[in-house]
Amino acid sequence: MNSQQAGERSPSRIVTAAGVDHVRLSYHYLDSGDLDGYGSLLHEQVELDRPDAPSGHGRAEVVRLHRDGLVPAARHLIHRIVAEGDRVVVMGSTGRSEFVDVFTLSAEAMLRGCRRYYFAPPAA
Repeated sequence: MNSQQAGERSPSRIVTAAGVDHVRLSYHYLDSGDLDGYGSLLHEQVELDRPDAPSGHGRAEVVRLHRDGLVPAARHLIHRIVAEGDRVVVMGSTGRSEFVDVFTLSAEAMLRGCRRYYFAPPAA
């Protein structure tokens, strides 16, 4: 989930737009239980980082985490998507909580990383 390396060009608008489509599809596939479809959107070296699940490194491991139920299943309601360059940020809810997912795209618009943040009220 590293940002652009020094000297690398920013992805084209076409790659960013395709990445947004891949992000939308990833939620659709997860919500419908199509883990093969979900896996087809992931970069071979994808990184998954969530506070409610073990970290995952690599396509096979990330798909396995979902298949084994180690990543909580939920229906996703997307409220907003913001994208620029190799980043796509999704704000949404699962019915149980609000979340923000920050995706990193590969040069081919594959999902190379996803880090999830949950809304939590400040400690009293």
